[in-house]
Amino acid sequence: MAAYVQQNNSRRAVVLAIIIAFHLLLLYGLVTGLARKVVEVIAPPLVTDIIEEIQQDEAPPPPPPPQMERPPVEVPPPDVTIDIPMDTTTTTAISDVTDRPVPVAPPPPPPPPPVNRVAPRLDVRRSPPTDDFYPPSARRAEIEGVSTVRACVSPDGRTTGEPTITKSAGNSSLDEAAIKWAKRARWSPGTEDGKAVEMCSQFNVRFKLTN
Repeated sequence: MAAYVQQNNSRRAVVLAIIIAFHLLLLYGLVTGLARKVVEVIAPPLVTDIIEEIQQDEAPPPPPPPQMERPPVEVPPPDVTIDIPMDTTTTTAISDVTDRPVPVAPPPPPPPPPVNRVAPRLDVRRSPPTDDFYPPSARRAEIEGVSTVRACVSPDGRTTGEPTITKSAGNSSLDEAAIKWAKRARWSPGTEDGKAVEMCSQFNVRFKLTN
């Protein structure tokens, strides 16, 4: 029994010596750099090469091919002949209508006959002479002239309304004298188809010096 206990103790002492020797060897390796060499052998250093990426300029795509317009193809229209059957009933109806006489339009009414108008004329026998109305101032100044007067004459030959001067004699006193004379004058009335009617007309009143 004593021999067995002594044998176990000797084994423990050997194991403990080995452990102590391993620790001492590890400590020595750390101090002397052995551990670094071991690590380099086990795991070699990583070498990194920086490769610069070269960017290649992409060439622009080629232009599209030109599109050519194709001229339109003209197709001539086909010649089509359509045969339409004739309907005898319709032709009979048309012939019946065309056989009837076409009424003639009545002629237009004839234009009314022109009216025969005769302007009033001066009745010299019943009218005063123009010398009676000659302004004394114009007579002394030896002024002569012709005034054109427009007056309306009634069917009985008298002047109606107020006569007016359409063309002056160049002297206001002569124009006033012509209007006064026209109011006193007598006329053969104007007529339409021989019937006396009221009608307006123009006439000249002349003032002339006499010896």
